[in-house]
Amino acid sequence: VQLQASGGGLVQAGASLRLSCAASGRIFSTYAMGWFRQAPGQEREFVATISYSGGRTYYADSAKGRFTISRDTGKNMVYLQMNSLKPEDTAVYYCAGRPSFWSSDPRAYDYWGQGTLVTVSS
Repeated sequence: VQLQASGGGLVQAGASLRLSCAASGRIFSTYAMGWFRQAPGQEREFVATISYSGGRTYYADSAKGRFTISRDTGKNMVYLQMNSLKPEDTAVYYCAGRPSFWSSDPRAYDYWGQGTLVTVSS
């Protein structure tokens, strides 16, 4: 599975962005997908994950109520809708995939996209 993330940019606090992750490969439908982020000088951290069926989602506390992860299996796409963005959301955002069950642990993921930069100004 190859992943390509896009949709990042520079926005003001309170704005919204939608990140997209395009996946190649016929087994995408069997993969749980996740979004992670990494700010300068910090470790990569979990943001959200979605089951292979799309029926279950799980969010980091920092994302609950503001971010929504979704997938369109027919299009091999995963999305992260981010609302009410804050300066502390500034980071490079990565999409990742792993077979079967979802996980919040980045070490559990086998495939990673190249990342897309989100910058939120105050």
